[in-house]
Formats: sequence, structure tokens, C-alpha cells
Amino acid sequence: MTAPRRGLSSEPGILRTTERTRLRRKADRASDNAEIVAAILDEAMVCHVGVAIDGRPRVIPTAFGRIGSHLYLHGAVANSMLRALVAGAEACVTVTLIDGLVLARSAFHHSMNYRSVMVFGGGEAVTDPDEKRAALAAIVDHMVPGRSQATRPPNDGELRATLVVRLALDEGSAKVRNGPPVDDPADLDLDHWAGVIPVAMIRGQPEPDAATPTDLSS
Repeated sequence: MTAPRRGLSSEPGILRTTERTRLRRKADRASDNAEIVAAILDEAMVCHVGVAIDGRPRVIPTAFGRIGSHLYLHGAVANSMLRALVAGAEACVTVTLIDGLVLARSAFHHSMNYRSVMVFGGGEAVTDPDEKRAALAAIVDHMVPGRSQATRPPNDGELRATLVVRLALDEGSAKVRNGPPVDDPADLDLDHWAGVIPVAMIRGQPEPDAATPTDLSS
């Protein structure tokens, strides 16, 4: 299932900016553009979900999927994080993509080139079977586009054993840093290398398991 690209709030293309999403330092790196947020989410493989459970903060990495203006999480029906969200706890969901290591002439100005997203909101349990199946397909397709069409879909028992939670992509923002180091003018003549070391996540050659026929492609 291909996720449609569209605005993530009532105003097309713009997220809702609040006091907790407004960037106060390096504000020029912030964006409330929904297309930028969607693109970063779609490229990231893992999100981190921060939520308070029994009065204690937890940050849990997990797979996810996006369909339009909603983010979908899944897990066992007993999953404490998902159950907390369904019960009314608010989440802070973040993703980060590292694009480069920024080496300056001074230790102080070392940095990274990155693209990140932070989204706030509560979660709702997905109970409609069709939406639940679509959400699980989106999570699988997020790993490998089109993969849901090349697998056995969840059966009724697996659907009952899985809790799917929907979060609206409404309140949030992106933050992006790119470019070379920003050294102090007084340091530019120092005899130290400065620049950017690119970083990228690369998928390797698929490695079939022992039960996969040798003539079956991934």
C-alpha cells in the first residue's frame, strides 16, 4: 500500500506549531512543512517513542508505518507502551537521520548534518479490521516497499493478538542541519583538516534463509 502524500493538518502542507514544537535555538533549521516531515519519516527505519508509564519515563525504539496524516505503531496486546497510549498517555515520537559528520578546526564547532522529526500527541487503538490490515501492511512496506504483496497477510488470530495504535501527525516539526563546519574566523588558518564525512545507511545483498528455494528472488 503506497502512503499518500498530503498536508498533515487543517492547513495543507503545514503542521500545527505549539509552544513545545517551536524551535528556540537555531530556529532557521526548523520546518513545519508537512512534506518535509513526511519525507523524513518515510526514510527513517525506526522511531523512538517517549511516554510516561506508571510515572516513569520510557523511550522505546520501534518499527512504524505512515499512511497519509497518521503514524501507526504495533505490538502485542499486552505491550505496556501501546496500552499506555490507548489509555490516554501522550507520546513524544522522534526520528533522526544522520547524513554527515561535520569536523571543524575547533572541537567546539564539531557537529553533524542530520534530518530529524519530533511529533507530540496521543494514540488511539485501531479496531476497524480493514484499517488494521492496511496499517500492518504499511509497516511491512515501510521496511521494503511492496513487501506486503509478497507475504502471507495476518490471519484473524494474528490480528487479535496485535494491538495497532494510530497517532495523528498534527503537532510537530522537523529540524535539519546541512553544510560545512562553521569555524570562527580566527581558526581558519589553523593546520587542521575540516569538512564533512558523509554518512549513509546502505542495504546489503539479501541473504535467504535455509528454507528459501535458491531460484526465488527477494
